[in-house]
Amino acid sequence: MFTDLGLSAPLLAALTTEGYTVPTPIQAQAIPQVLTGRDLLGIAQTGTGKTAAFALPILHRLASSPSKHARTKGACRTLVLSPTRELASQIADSFRTYGRNMRLSVAVVFGGVSFGNQVRQLQQGVDVLIATPGRLIDHLEQRTVRLDQVEIFVLDEADQMLDMGFIQPIRRLVRALPPKRQNLFFSATMPKEIDALAADLLTDPVRVAVTPVASTVERVDQHVFMVETAHKRTVLTEFLRRTGVERTLVFARTKHGADRIARHLEEAGINAGAIHGNKSQGQRERVLAAFKAGKCPVLVATDIAARGIDVDGVTHVVNFDLPNVPESYVHRIGRTARAGASGMAVSLVDGEEMGLLRDIERLIRFAPPRQDMRRNPNAPISEGAPAKRNRNHRGGHSRPQQAANHNGYGEGERRNDRGHRPGGFGGKRRSNDRNGSRSSGGFAARP
Repeated sequence: MFTDLGLSAPLLAALTTEGYTVPTPIQAQAIPQVLTGRDLLGIAQTGTGKTAAFALPILHRLASSPSKHARTKGACRTLVLSPTRELASQIADSFRTYGRNMRLSVAVVFGGVSFGNQVRQLQQGVDVLIATPGRLIDHLEQRTVRLDQVEIFVLDEADQMLDMGFIQPIRRLVRALPPKRQNLFFSATMPKEIDALAADLLTDPVRVAVTPVASTVERVDQHVFMVETAHKRTVLTEFLRRTGVERTLVFARTKHGADRIARHLEEAGINAGAIHGNKSQGQRERVLAAFKAGKCPVLVATDIAARGIDVDGVTHVVNFDLPNVPESYVHRIGRTARAGASGMAVSLVDGEEMGLLRDIERLIRFAPPRQDMRRNPNAPISEGAPAKRNRNHRGGHSRPQQAANHNGYGEGERRNDRGHRPGGFGGKRRSNDRNGSRSSGGFAARP
């Protein structure tokens, strides 16, 4: 029970209001350790409740130990780094929800929105600052934020930070932190690069691992539909009609592909919305809100929504395209079968994706049953070339090109909001939103 973890009365009251009484495994293990001030390394899949695992004890510590400094312009007591705008927003919402009975201030900064409004939020100093790496560096360079008074530093979704090319920006931000601080480090997987980063950041950490690395959710009923690429949208439409559209996440590899799938479903009479890095922040928030409220039963997304999204009652996940990184499959299908519910994950696979399918099956140590949905089931399956390997990444699996430059800014990031592109991008065109592509979105895990 949460009442057994040593949390303060205001926090317990907020949890009661939200209807939470029993902590998840990572919360039960992490909260007491964080309360003591220990550094912590948490390994947990999305959907295990890790946001509350660090937010609750942080709020307790901030409220019970007033700052030794007068509130300083641009300063913060707790810094939480998040890879995406959606996840940053949801973490901030969680802090505000759990801390509703406390007089603690929370601010969130990320790209794609007004810089000036964020400056005004930071002027008086804040207790908790949630930020994406690129925009926080902008504020640091403009001297609108200072990090020398941080007492608690949280790095969330560290392995996704690696995927997005943010490791060097993170190291740059860490250099601006005071040497004496508490560090909380969370990652769904621990590739070598992340293990090395954790070793540099953490001092004698408590290690909390609540699931085997890269294990899939046991309650997810997984299936593979063999289908030609040209007929995938038709098969998807038929599947949604046959099973009944409740709340379904469809993952596409590209932004334009996500838009085409959503348009096709709308034309077929199925209410659908798309979310990806080319959408404005307002568009993304509206689509996510409609999906969460049940007004839009099908959400089509790139991997921007693969991490952190926490929408109750997702019944189906459809991999319209298989991900290039096998671990992303685990995070995608983890969107369903939450809080004890069952769920189904369906992958539409053509011959060119058979190499990716084999990589996924090796990772999850399971071969989902296959159903041949091709127009000509008797035709041999034309397999594409095996996926290229790169020994420098997770167990030899290659990564999609993340377009990180020497500054570490991933594709979709801009260095400012003033309409021009600074040097270092090598002349390549990039989308206008920061932290918005090839990442996950949205809703932070609830207790």
